[in-house]
Amino acid sequence: MPQIGWLEILIIVSIAIIVVGPKDFPIMIKKIGSWVGSIKRYVNNIQSQVTEVSNIDINEEKDLKEDIKTKNNNDKNV
Repeated sequence: MPQIGWLEILIIVSIAIIVVGPKDFPIMIKKIGSWVGSIKRYVNNIQSQVTEVSNIDINEEKDLKEDIKTKNNNDKNV
């Protein structure tokens, strides 16, 4: 994966200041930060939901295995 160094970041920021303008640059940075924060919260929410669902599936699988063992033991005893 390509890495971005300080020189590349400086060049990108310089070009952004020239294109957007020095007055609107801080507003643009704040807006981008807000978008990044929203995306991070969205991804974290999805990850927690996936983890929750997989934990439920694992618990259900354990319960099914225990039910099968119980039924097998009851059938052997009868």
